[in-house]
Amino acid sequence: MSLIDLSEQPRLNPLDVVEQVAAGNGWAFERAGDDEITIIVSGKWSEYQVSYTWMFNIEALHLACAFELKVPERCRIEVQQLISLINEQMWVGHLDLWIQEGLVMYRHALVLTGGVEATNRQCEALLGTALDVCERYFPAFQFVVWAGKSARESLDAAMFETQGQA
Repeated sequence: MSLIDLSEQPRLNPLDVVEQVAAGNGWAFERAGDDEITIIVSGKWSEYQVSYTWMFNIEALHLACAFELKVPERCRIEVQQLISLINEQMWVGHLDLWIQEGLVMYRHALVLTGGVEATNRQCEALLGTALDVCERYFPAFQFVVWAGKSARESLDAAMFETQGQA
């Protein structure tokens, strides 16, 4: 089989796999075409809007997970500092601030070059990581936006873990 034969074989759209994962978990989703699906997932702190985009030209499945927290202009510098502190701790993906919308989101991509097919497990892991990061750091963003705390104070407070029960 030549390289030309390999490149001409039809490949499955990875968003079909994502749709199966969403349906299997009972999550509301909307397919906005062949290249995008949006899923709504309720977490402990927020409702998360998770958008998967299939980027055919670079063979990557991109995930963006935004949470319900508008960052006012007065807090943007401190939120960007907080994002920088958090990103230093992460091994995969990153947090970002979309300035125009004032939204914080987690972003990551699954590279599927060479005809590699996405699996349910990979798509679930991508989503699981996004939700874990958003749930873990959401309180820190609240401390900055609603309590006026510094990025460092907010991160330290959000990462404080209690032991035992009262």
